[in-house]
Formats: sequence, structure tokens, C-alpha cells
Amino acid sequence: MKYTLMHKNIAVADVEIDEGLGVITSIDNISAKEHLPVGVVHQLHHGETVDRYALNHWWAGRSIPASRMGITDALEALGVSSTKQLITKCLGLSLSDHYWLKPYDSNITWESVNFFDNDFSDDIGDVLFGTNTKDAGFDFVSPDNTSDGNLQKRWKIIDGKRYLLKSGSNPYCQQPFNEVIATIIMKRLGIDHVPYTVSWIDDKPCSVCEDFVTKDTELVSAWRVLQLRPKANHENEYLHYVSLCKELGIDIVPDLDRMIVLDYIIANEDRHFNNFGLLRNANTLEWIGAAPIFDSGTSLWYNKTASRFIASNIICKPFKKSHGEQLKLVSSYDWLDVSKLDGIEDEILNVLCEDKAVCYVEAERAKAIAAEVRKRIDALEVISADHNSYDISSSDGDVDDNTAASYN
Repeated sequence: MKYTLMHKNIAVADVEIDEGLGVITSIDNISAKEHLPVGVVHQLHHGETVDRYALNHWWAGRSIPASRMGITDALEALGVSSTKQLITKCLGLSLSDHYWLKPYDSNITWESVNFFDNDFSDDIGDVLFGTNTKDAGFDFVSPDNTSDGNLQKRWKIIDGKRYLLKSGSNPYCQQPFNEVIATIIMKRLGIDHVPYTVSWIDDKPCSVCEDFVTKDTELVSAWRVLQLRPKANHENEYLHYVSLCKELGIDIVPDLDRMIVLDYIIANEDRHFNNFGLLRNANTLEWIGAAPIFDSGTSLWYNKTASRFIASNIICKPFKKSHGEQLKLVSSYDWLDVSKLDGIEDEILNVLCEDKAVCYVEAERAKAIAAEVRKRIDALEVISADHNSYDISSSDGDVDDNTAASYN
């Protein structure tokens, strides 16, 4: 079927989509190249070209991943064979950016369809969360069709605002509580962040956060930024990202310093290139700066028994394979006042030992988590006091170059 790829009310290009496969088969009549998704226009010796493969990679990244918890049952309930088939059913609309598909020769406008201003159906969210009561007649107009990530999640309109709800995973369903703990730590340290709370659905915990993207801003993931140009021979992933941000007019280093320190404190295992990035003005395309930190739940030994809380075994992303090595990328600790985390153990226990939470996280496990966080803070105090310069151009211990691609 033929559509016009739109950026708000700006016609960007005409595209043909095989809706069965969820693939863009052709791109024509590019009328606003500057409004194409970041990283799909490539520089050649003779000029610029729009890479259809790259555009398809971006398009596929809008779909629910096949690895999403419960997605097989959800697709069966919806009568759809692939998550990619869901995207066009909501015109590709999202609550993270302002791209969408206008059926060719249609007169509909951004104002009439966008999810920032208009209501949307709960049907898809109900199915994805396993709370659906319908057998047929689903309303597919929902931003849930374009949500990424492996955990169950859904969007809800609450008091006129857009909120994202996300579940945890077995055996402890700990990720929602971790988001709240990360929120407390970042608030104490003055780190720009998206605040999270915990809600309960059918006696299961879910993290809740308000959409930090507005109808005038949009999130561009670090992965998309990295597609702006190939990595130079002298660059590792860290330098590549820092250099690209500098070319966009953003000094990203202070924000990366804070993200790396946070991830060390909470032993984050999954800070991949698609859960941090930049904000830009969707109207002017001007770059605003780093997005606030979000999606920190895969941390605090979320799936490990207390006997396996061993720092040396913690997976690290995105720039190094260990948190110790990644901390060496921090340019300055001048902003860090470790004393602001005094007593954080009590707040961690308050979160993990709340009445319903103890059904998932036993008291002894909660105490072990709080104790390990304290150890990491104490170690950070020593590291920051003895901070030395580090050769950030070193590729030793780098995360494999192609790692981030697997998260789209």
C-alpha cells in the first residue's frame, strides 16, 4: 500500500509498504530530506543518498520486538501473524516522536490523529498485558503498536497525561522497584531523570512514568545518532558518540559522566544504545541536548539470588564490558557529592519491603541489595577521590561494535 511518510504536517517522502511483511519496498518523491529519520541519509562522494535498508531498519525498530513477553499469545488473540503488521494499523504513530504514515492522497492531518492530543484505544494494551476481555472487534489505534522493549508495557491516559506502564520479569518482578530506587538516587544527586512510581495490576508491580516527549520534542536514540556517519578508525563507541554529539552542537560528556556513575551504583546491566539519547525540537529540528535518564530497571541484581551478588560478574553496556572500566571514561567527578547518598539503604528497604513488594522480594534479599549498593557507593567515593585521567581512545574492553544493533 502507498503512503506518505509524514513528520507532523510535513510530507517527507512517498513510500510503498508490503503490509504482510511490514517492509518498505520503495521510496519516491523525497520532498523534505532534512526531515527524514536521523541516520537514513548517507554521504557519498557524489552527494547524499537515502538508504532504503537504513529506513527499513528504522521502521522495523518501531515495531514490538518478537522477544516481548507474552507476544505470541497477544498476536494470536489479535489475529495478526507479526508485530510488524501492527504498525500500519495505527499509521505508525508513536509517543516518542512525530513520524506517521498518511494514506496516499488522504487529507487527514497530524492534529487529527496524533496521540499527544487525541485519545487512543486501550484494546492493544489490554491484550499485551493479558487483561483483555474481548474476542474480536479490537481497536488498533494505539501507541502500544509502536512500543519497543522486551517487558510487557502499555500506554495509558491518566488525568489527560500520557503514562507508560511496564511490568517486571520472573523470578522477582524487581524492575519496577528498581526504577523507583534509581529515581531516588538521581534525585539526590541532581541528575536529570524521568521519575518513576510503582502501580499494581492484578497484584503484579508495574513501573509508571509520564511521557517526557511532548508534541514539540522528540527522542532520538543514541543508536540512531551513531548512524549519522561511520565510526572513524581512531574512534571507539564512546568517542564516536561524543564526536557526533559535538558535531550536532551538544557537549554530551557531562551527561554521560552522570549516566555512567548512576549505572555503576545500581549495577545496571542493560544501558544499551536504544535507552538513552538526545532530544530535538520536532518543529525546527534544532538539537536540545541529552534526554533525561530513563529505563534503569534491569539493575540491582534483578534476576540473581543474593548469593550471586558478585560485582565482577555484572554485565555492562554500552561502552565497556565492566563497570570498573566504564567508570574510567568519566571525565570529572566534581559534580558528585557522595554524602548526598547517606542513608540510601533505608530508602531502598522502604521500596523493596513495602507491603505488596515483599511478596516478590524477600526481606533478606532486600537487605543484601541495600548492602551491595552501599558497598558500591563507598567504592565510588574512593574512585572519585583518586580520579586520574584515562585514555578514552582505548578500545580495550569495548562492547562489540554490532551489539547495539540487536536492540532495535
